Amino acid sequence: MTQIMVVEDDAEVAQVISDRLRAQGYDTLRATTGREALAHTHTTRFDAITLDRMLPDMDGMALVARLRAEGVTTPVLMISSLGDVDQRIAGLRAGGDDYMVKPFAPDEVAMRVEVLLRRGRDYPAEGRIVIDPLEMDLIKRKVWLHGEPVALLQKEFRLLELLARHPGQILSRQMIFEQVWGYFFDPADNLINVHIGKLRRKLEQTGHPPIIETVKGEGYRLVVG
Repeated sequence: MTQIMVVEDDAEVAQVISDRLRAQGYDTLRATTGREALAHTHTTRFDAITLDRMLPDMDGMALVARLRAEGVTTPVLMISSLGDVDQRIAGLRAGGDDYMVKPFAPDEVAMRVEVLLRRGRDYPAEGRIVIDPLEMDLIKRKVWLHGEPVALLQKEFRLLELLARHPGQILSRQMIFEQVWGYFFDPADNLINVHIGKLRRKLEQTGHPPIIETVKGEGYRLVVG
């Protein structure tokens, strides 16, 4: 059974999250502190983690950074009342895979966990994707193209990671929105176009042919081989 760890010190909030996830058919285990959560990861392999940012003994960002440093690649949904842009970016840069702001709808928590689980099912055990000439370190969030490092922002990295997980396959805009942004609708006509454009420019700075192809009316794909 899919097992989710709910890291939350507020009993009422933890109950709401756990009840909704169990209704989805998942098994849940609650941890009330960062140290307790760390101890559970040493004995149990979780499929996903929901993580409160404000724990009594440890900041959630410090906890997720510690998990990544220990090689724990379990997808993490960070949940916090700290919701400004800088806080969300900091949470994702620390190693979180998604970020939700309190108050939240339980149904949205379940949906975002479902998206993270879909991402995690094909997570490489060693945390790296290598598709010549592209190499990605998913834990350290680093990219090399033809052996040269390429610095990417969070969303650009997520976009490239999604394409690299499906080399040669056409990915629709709907799938990209769902997997990268967690949206199940198109929030802006040109949102993907803008991010794909920025990603392409950074990759093409290496002076090599483009590796991302637009398939008119269908989506995008990573060109390999």
